[in-house]
Amino acid sequence: MTLRLIATDLDGTLLDSTGMVTPRTRRALDAARARGIHVVPVTARQPIGLRAIAAEAGFDGWALCGNGAYATNLVDGRMLFAEELPPETIRTLAQALRASIPGLLFASVREGGETFVAEDGYAEIADYSDHKRHPQTMGGVPLDQVLAAPTLKLVIRHPELSPGVLFEALRDLGLVGFEATLSGAPFVEVMAEGVTKATGLARLCEHLDVSQSDVVAFGDALNDVEMLRWAGHGVAMAEAEDVVRDAADEVAASNDDDGVARVIERMLG
Repeated sequence: MTLRLIATDLDGTLLDSTGMVTPRTRRALDAARARGIHVVPVTARQPIGLRAIAAEAGFDGWALCGNGAYATNLVDGRMLFAEELPPETIRTLAQALRASIPGLLFASVREGGETFVAEDGYAEIADYSDHKRHPQTMGGVPLDQVLAAPTLKLVIRHPELSPGVLFEALRDLGLVGFEATLSGAPFVEVMAEGVTKATGLARLCEHLDVSQSDVVAFGDALNDVEMLRWAGHGVAMAEAEDVVRDAADEVAASNDDDGVARVIERMLG
């Protein structure tokens, strides 16, 4: 293939288990950029979480956040596109899910990913690593305020139940009008209908005039499956679940063994 764009998930993929970019991975990314290849982070994170590692990874251009819901430029803050869930959709979803599972907590990502609106009680069960935000900065509002405005990503979690249980419960409701997924974080993530990392990547590639066949994508979680299938060459990480590995053309070494770097080095020759 002619490699023109590298699309990479972050947590569990590009970053090692300590959340860092290893020197070998940085060298591989720099070598790709030196050849004019776009290197694009494609993540469930918000921009605040990308800025924490942007310098370390050398990210200095477009990034896809919120599982492909929006594309932002990390240098000048430009927004290429943003797909939001309307309030009526998230209110219907929340009402139906709360009727079957008491104790749920919700949060909304808004305004280009810069605003995080959390329900009362959410901060008490959150860690900094969940959203790369200190829980004490999250505040807390009544649920109707969380659901009152369009959202780029709705976060659903429970103090005791696993994200997998919540995800299956949400699917069992049979509701439509949204896209739900798991990223490995301790919550379910809900985006606008049809939004995935693949759809966001396709829109960015159109903007950059990059063909689908010239894209290599890396990922490890359920929210990466569509992207790995869409890319000209999809690469799953060694510790990915079977559904992710099955979606890929290749399985790389683990994130703690510089799996992304090894594939890039081979492709660059």
